[in-house]
Amino acid sequence: MSVPKNEIIYGKDFIKDARRLPLEVREKLAELLEILQEDPFNSSLHTKPLNAPLQGIFSFRIVRDYRVGFKFHAPRVILLLAADKRDKIYKRLQRKS
Repeated sequence: MSVPKNEIIYGKDFIKDARRLPLEVREKLAELLEILQEDPFNSSLHTKPLNAPLQGIFSFRIVRDYRVGFKFHAPRVILLLAADKRDKIYKRLQRKS
């Protein structure tokens, strides 16, 4: 018996962010979203929980300098919050919370 996939919800800021990413980063993100849907803690995502004041939010690596912030909206439902450069995303997520 297979484990059901996670549902992914795309926040409006995430959609705007994804459109602004360089083409090669967008292509990699598309691959990683399939993995995220199967297993949000797959080692290829480099998922990590964020510390206070961002508790309850996680991030995963797209490529070296880009990250996605997300949280579990409900069991097996993932809400994508933002995608940005590593040096900007955590400040942006803090403003959202």
